[in-house]
Amino acid sequence: MTGTATVPVADTGTLTSAVLAALDTVHDPELDEPVTTLGFVSSCTVSADGVADVRLRLPTYFCAPNFAWLMVADAYEAVNAVDGVSRAQIVLEDHFASDEINRGVAARSGFVASFDGLAETELDALRVDFLRKAMLAATDRLCRPLAAEGVTPDRLASMTLGDAPASPARERLRARRAALGLPSGDDAPLMVTADGSPVGVDSVPLHLRKARLTGVSLEANGGVCRGLLRERYATAGLGEEEQR
Repeated sequence: MTGTATVPVADTGTLTSAVLAALDTVHDPELDEPVTTLGFVSSCTVSADGVADVRLRLPTYFCAPNFAWLMVADAYEAVNAVDGVSRAQIVLEDHFASDEINRGVAARSGFVASFDGLAETELDALRVDFLRKAMLAATDRLCRPLAAEGVTPDRLASMTLGDAPASPARERLRARRAALGLPSGDDAPLMVTADGSPVGVDSVPLHLRKARLTGVSLEANGGVCRGLLRERYATAGLGEEEQR
């Protein structure tokens, strides 16, 4: 008679917390905010055998499918990477392309194959575009208070990331630049262009204006999405926070 392997029973409470922490790293690509704090996670459960079931929702039925795909795919990767999770089930609910997105992400078949005849390219370039906008908005968060305190354009042009005060804003900027493959160490210039080149002193005012406009746009869009989500669903999502 052959023996039967013993499958360890997961601590579901601990695993659920770990899965939610992993979802904190998944961002709405357009808003550069976590899907948790935006209220996009409607439920998260983990079974005794480590199967994580995550349900996602969006502000409207017709949210852009490419944005939705990126969030579902990123959630799938993040949850599958959690130690103790045997399998991730990420389900986008109440969306016109839910079936195609859920099936395609689970099969890891890619965006083009999942929308056969409707999509021409994968979403790598779109992701880069969003990361560049996120980098500009993060630059505004870090540099605007410095300028308000009297730091001059020539000083901003000469500063490194390490020269800026330690803060969540600095680490946010560092993370966005690292994701783009741009210099992100303490010795890297505080302000860089999309290709990683330092921003010259004469270009600092224009760069800061562009960063501010980008930041305002992301904040405004985030407010609209929160409002639409509140109108669509009466309950708060897991980890949802009010707009600051």
